[in-house]
Amino acid sequence: MEHYGVRGVMYTLIKSYLEDRFQRVKFNNKLSNWDKINIGVPQGSVLGPLLFLIYVNDLPSTIPYTLADENSSITLFADDTSVITNDPDLMNFERNLNLNFRIVKEWFYSNLLSLNIDKTSYMQFTSKNKNLHNINIEYDNTITIQANFIKFLGITVGNTLSWKQHIDTIIPKLNKACFIIRRLKLILSNFALKMVYFAFFHLIMSYGFIFWGNSGNSNGG
Repeated sequence: MEHYGVRGVMYTLIKSYLEDRFQRVKFNNKLSNWDKINIGVPQGSVLGPLLFLIYVNDLPSTIPYTLADENSSITLFADDTSVITNDPDLMNFERNLNLNFRIVKEWFYSNLLSLNIDKTSYMQFTSKNKNLHNINIEYDNTITIQANFIKFLGITVGNTLSWKQHIDTIIPKLNKACFIIRRLKLILSNFALKMVYFAFFHLIMSYGFIFWGNSGNSNGG
């Protein structure tokens, strides 16, 4: 009874947290009318990300693990969703990709969600000596754009697993950090400069270093 009571209290608290919420927008210094929020979680709230993760937790299980599609999986991190498919046969590869997209689309519709097609792309991982194949992946009669590199959790990954794009991305940030440190060197103590270094330089350089840190000159290092 005590467990049921705690569960009932939690249900009441979450229900009161989500119900009877309103929102409006401001555009050109004009406020719209208040509209009631019937679905979704409050953006920017503390519980919002947790409730969203619970809501989408079953998405990876929608991809069936069968003999025909045993090399496909879904990876989730917050609201970033990646469908990974591996097949040496090009026809099976394209068929499985479209099948997975269709399954994901049906899950979205069933759960009152939608895919932002403008932020959706696919990438073929291949060696430098192989040409990319033309693959048509459709979502709501729209062809998904093929990308040569994507930004995944703050790291830019190329389709040949070259880190040139990522290194090219962080170099301007590191140059800016060096400029700031040089300017502050004349007025700050060594202790304060170390704080600036770790905040503006080391943080950027060390992020994901375990992946791209061994990049050689041939990869743009």
